[in-house]
Amino acid sequence: MDPDTTLVVGMVMAVLAIPAIVSALSDGRAPRVAAIMAILAGGLMVYAINEKEGGYRIKDVPDVVYHVIGDFL
Repeated sequence: MDPDTTLVVGMVMAVLAIPAIVSALSDGRAPRVAAIMAILAGGLMVYAINEKEGGYRIKDVPDVVYHVIGDFL
């Protein structure tokens, strides 16, 4: 998979893990699945940063997201 796509998938998973963690904690449950999802998201983002020559800069991230969405559509 392309590092750009991996980064975007990891970011989406991280964003989706946050409400799942909050929901589990508010219900008094352990956020097991949400924590695993957050760990996988972090791993995907670290993998993408390591695979890309020179890594990513913060100002490049919106362009990467738009590029991946454009390729997907």
